[in-house]
Amino acid sequence: MRILESRSEEESFRIAEELGKKAKAGEIYCLEGELGVGKTVFAKGFAKGLGIDAVIDSPTFNIVKEYQGRFMLYHFDVYRIEDIDELLEIGFEEMTGNDAVCLIEWASRIEEEIPSFAKWIRIDKDLDKGFEYRKITLEEGRA
Repeated sequence: MRILESRSEEESFRIAEELGKKAKAGEIYCLEGELGVGKTVFAKGFAKGLGIDAVIDSPTFNIVKEYQGRFMLYHFDVYRIEDIDELLEIGFEEMTGNDAVCLIEWASRIEEEIPSFAKWIRIDKDLDKGFEYRKITLEEGRA
């Protein structure tokens, strides 16, 4: 487990961009954190690191958006998933089982569908350290 600290939105973006630059085909990144903690900023930086110049926004109402960069990026937001069948109907297993990179916001809502090798990223605020402070915890996988 690694813990990184960010004191600004720009710094969070750069941390995510560096992770995106190091991402490999077939990897799955699970992104967790409360509403408003900066998951979309993180997703934008991560996509930039993959060489994606498109406008990145949260796919809340679409569940998944696709972007082409160094690898295909499937950016999921599963916050509104109420039944796992919804996820399976859009081809989740195929998307997470190929050479693309997947970034899944709110992944704990579907944790039973996430492979054990997935990397987990949790973003937390600590208002005692400032309004823009974020603690970014990276975990290599869950058993």
